[in-house]
Amino acid sequence: MRIIYLSSVHCYANADKLQVYVPTVMRSGRYRFFFFSNEGLERRHIHVESDDNYAKFWLEPLDLVKSVGYKNIELSEIRRLIQENILFLKASWDAHFGS
Repeated sequence: MRIIYLSSVHCYANADKLQVYVPTVMRSGRYRFFFFSNEGLERRHIHVESDDNYAKFWLEPLDLVKSVGYKNIELSEIRRLIQENILFLKASWDAHFGS
């Protein structure tokens, strides 16, 4: 599986009309790994989406927080991808949030 490391940023306005930036830090297959720029006060984590499916994982310790639509086999694959790229994902978080 090919992994692409990115630093693209999407932006949207939330209900309070505040701009929220959504940096995409990695893509692997159909999975997009990203975080929301307004979540820097939470501990390090990564969001993952593909199609209409979504998941959130804490990075330390690696743990599933929430999942919508993914099957267990897909969550296992996502967990493996996160584990294989954990240093990059942590460094991306720290670079973005200044940790």
